[in-house]
Amino acid sequence: VRLEQVTKRYGALAAVNSVDLEIETGAMLLMAGSNGAGKSTLLRILAGLIRPTQGRVLVNGQPPHSSLESRAEIGLLSHKNLLYDTLTARENLLFCGRLYGLEDRRETAEAALANVGMSARADTPVGTLSRGMKQRLALARATLHRPGLLLLDEPFEGLDRRASQALSQRLTDLRMRGETTVVVVTHRVDEVVDLVDRVAGLERGRLCCDSAWRGGSLEELQALCDSHLQGV
Repeated sequence: VRLEQVTKRYGALAAVNSVDLEIETGAMLLMAGSNGAGKSTLLRILAGLIRPTQGRVLVNGQPPHSSLESRAEIGLLSHKNLLYDTLTARENLLFCGRLYGLEDRRETAEAALANVGMSARADTPVGTLSRGMKQRLALARATLHRPGLLLLDEPFEGLDRRASQALSQRLTDLRMRGETTVVVVTHRVDEVVDLVDRVAGLERGRLCCDSAWRGGSLEELQALCDSHLQGV
């Protein structure tokens, strides 16, 4: 994933301002920053949902909005779970698999349900599931097609401890396989401090830090970002 002088303006406001960033395959990057720093806007640019005002984004050498094939390289878990409440958990994944043209979508859907601990609720209408179960199913939907880039925007929001642990375990599994590049935005930094291997910080739309992370305490992680703020 490569961003070259990426800027997104809304009138006079630069929500993202001249960001240069390169993310190696298989990395798990934490995008840190205060509210309004531009993190969610940057994720939407990476997802191809909005286009930068200036600069360019490349995912496997292609702009994310350039073709169906380039979009299929991306999985997104955002504030909206993109699930259909009247369909069952299994039906949601089968429908998603059909959209992506997966040939073995039934087997893939069953495996995805098992991976997020939802096999027992496969035939339950999504509208009756708890917030945590919906979030786990949304993660299964976002990873069903085995994207090369997975974008997570506040994935732990509203989850209880059990659901958060299940989500962390799924991210751990993805991290160990090393096939998917992950960019995560979360205020629950404590949930990913042991998962990420790189930290980038945004402040007022600008990249203020970009450092490797080899583990440590939550306080050390925060200090890593804060130490760069004087240069913003």
